[in-house]
Amino acid sequence: MIRWEEPPEGPVLVLLDQTRLPAEEVELVCTDAPALVEAIRSLAVRGAPLLGIAGAYGVALAATRGFDVAEAAVALKGARPTAVNLSVGVRRAEAAHQAALAKTGDPAAAAAAALAAARSLHREDAEASARMAAHGLAFLDELLPGGGHRILTHCNSGSLVSGGEGTAFAVALAAHREGRLRRLWVDETRPLLQGARLTAYEAARSGMAYTLLTDNAAGSLFAAGEVDAVLIGADRIAADGSVANKVGSYPLAVLARYHHVPFIVVAPVTTVDPGTPDGASIEVEQRPGSEVTELSVPQVPVTGPGGGLPVAPLGTQAYNPAFDVTPPELVTAIVTEEGAVSPVTAETLAELCARSCP
Repeated sequence: MIRWEEPPEGPVLVLLDQTRLPAEEVELVCTDAPALVEAIRSLAVRGAPLLGIAGAYGVALAATRGFDVAEAAVALKGARPTAVNLSVGVRRAEAAHQAALAKTGDPAAAAAAALAAARSLHREDAEASARMAAHGLAFLDELLPGGGHRILTHCNSGSLVSGGEGTAFAVALAAHREGRLRRLWVDETRPLLQGARLTAYEAARSGMAYTLLTDNAAGSLFAAGEVDAVLIGADRIAADGSVANKVGSYPLAVLARYHHVPFIVVAPVTTVDPGTPDGASIEVEQRPGSEVTELSVPQVPVTGPGGGLPVAPLGTQAYNPAFDVTPPELVTAIVTEEGAVSPVTAETLAELCARSCP
């Protein structure tokens, strides 16, 4: 999904443009931090873990090409404020750059250190993904012995968001490989359809049994007893266990609690932010209203002021938060590469962070 290349004209960061999926697989080539910032804001690259990797590579790109690293770091960290992994990745590469520069005084050595930090983060995320999948499946099997799991997921949490096979989707994929997945229920995830465009794309490529549903059909699915567990990723987890994830996650948690269905969050420890005390302290990104009032699909003719096909009258005001926040009392467990935290409380998360949080 992301790779560093060094052609003769200089290093570049190559990304799979996720806005073009599933119709076509197109790559974006970023030659500087501003190009990467735009790719992040446009959701060409997205997903908390992958944003952390991209942010680290962005610092390395600025350093290697001789741009102002501090300026690039500020721009990258501000590109999407809710996803804490982005700032974690940027800070890690920036710290490596600063330390090497202070030690050697050599900009080339400092740039190499930033790149090494980005590559290390990339590798660690792939390893964390594999461990999350194993811990998540073990926890799921403990809650629901016998297999035949029917899992509902929201947004996209597979290899498109990760250096490995993902977070929540990786758990479902592990269940599929072990013959213990009966059905993956995929929410469309309006307004940008990351479930329909991306999760269904990944499920189809993996040969999983999956069914797509509109977000507002989830309630009837729970009522029919067709959901055994909800698995989602996270963009930020506050110190008290509040979880910020793609908007629409909180209503699923409420439905899950009412119907006595486990609601499980799968995320690397880098997503836990001890500096954010509670859910109310999480900055929720507000996206352009045109994402709601217009349908933006590569094959659809561009006719609206925001660049898509209008689905509401011109001038309609839209409320479009990118994320919502689920309180910890509605979360059955948070699964990380270090294991599952359950029950989810400030105390259990503090114990986790004492061992492994960045």
